[in-house]
Amino acid sequence: MSKVRILPAASKLFGDIFCPPDKSFSHRAAMIGALSMGQTVIENFSFCQDTWSTLHCLELLGVGVQALTDQSKVVIGSSGKDALTEPTDILDVGNSGTTLRMLAGITSGIQGLSILTGDQSIRRRPMQRIIDPLRKTGIIIGGRAQDKYAPLYLVGKNPLQAFQHTLKIPSAQVKSCLIFAALWGDGPSFIEEPIASRDHTENMLRAVGGDIRKKDGVIQVFPGKEMIARSFYLPGDISSAAFLIAAALLVWGSHLIIRNLGLNPTRIGMIECLKRMGAKIEPFDVSEEWGEPRGHVIIEHSELNGFEINQEEIPLLIDEIPILSVLATQASGCSIIKGASELRVKESDRLQAISENLNSLGAQVKETEDGLIISGPVTLKGGRVKSFGDHRIAMSMVIAGLIAESPIEIEDIDCISVSYPNFFQDLHHIGYRDFEFFPDNDIKNSSGKEKS
Repeated sequence: MSKVRILPAASKLFGDIFCPPDKSFSHRAAMIGALSMGQTVIENFSFCQDTWSTLHCLELLGVGVQALTDQSKVVIGSSGKDALTEPTDILDVGNSGTTLRMLAGITSGIQGLSILTGDQSIRRRPMQRIIDPLRKTGIIIGGRAQDKYAPLYLVGKNPLQAFQHTLKIPSAQVKSCLIFAALWGDGPSFIEEPIASRDHTENMLRAVGGDIRKKDGVIQVFPGKEMIARSFYLPGDISSAAFLIAAALLVWGSHLIIRNLGLNPTRIGMIECLKRMGAKIEPFDVSEEWGEPRGHVIIEHSELNGFEINQEEIPLLIDEIPILSVLATQASGCSIIKGASELRVKESDRLQAISENLNSLGAQVKETEDGLIISGPVTLKGGRVKSFGDHRIAMSMVIAGLIAESPIEIEDIDCISVSYPNFFQDLHHIGYRDFEFFPDNDIKNSSGKEKS
């Protein structure tokens, strides 16, 4: 496990940059390619640990996968969803909850036994939220600790029973799991979504011919239509861009343009929140492809005010809560986050991790049952913090280090590669070079030279 020492930023950040391809889109494009007849070409694919897990699992289902990393491209070959076969081995999703939950929906329609598991973090995350509704389809499914956790076992069949289900928790992963299973239904299935979550799965399935409708908050899945493969050029990941956006807002004099970002209304909650805070941030040249808006964003250093986020907004910015919390420490007034209990069952208990780390740096953070109360502005001091093995916590602490009064050392930063392998290279690209790595007891700086 590696550490990194982050020194305060010595100069403004500036530049014109493309952020990493969107991980959420990459998972879905690969899975939808597996369900479609023909060859799916996915350009601007996100190659990170999580998406490699998805590609490997699809291969175990009999899908042809060609990963062209030097071209940021993946080619998926499939004869359609009914050609998928019983996996030849355990489906190990690594650290990817998205992979596990969505593949549970897909394997529900594959005759035979599927066993799904992941790393220690995955085996602590709640799975009853997919087990209970999937049982409505007539399959055999269960999990460890009386269906609470992975590993999961699943005996799929085709066709599945059509079903109706109301989502108790706004979760795009659970929703997508059920949509995928409904594609094998013996009739239309109906999934009620009281609070909207990201809708990439619905948009991409429509793009290949899936009959997915939505009316009055109910997603209607009509099976039977053959889905035909197509090409996808994926947008950049706004959840990864959030860290560079925060860096530009916090470091005095900074000016940054980020290109080709996905700007789906169900993903831009952070941008809307930042505008309420007084941030100088503006999308431009926005266009739309297969139902998904994308464009560029310009950001300038800004004086920020406190904010309030309620439960209805959480699905629109849930991945950005850690970095928004760092911004809140520098905003004037009190910032309140409510309805975010789902953050307690992510890669870490993110509410606890954020509170512990920021308070250790001199912030004023109060942890509540389902959120945080953060007072600002405060001067962050240096010190040592933990990533808790969580990529978003690790990157948030890196950005906190840019504006601290003395260096911050972050333990176990290897987890960043789960979603943003080129994070430090991109920071270097926009002008921040004041970091030092400590791998295997050898101290190295950003240029890779050993230091005595």
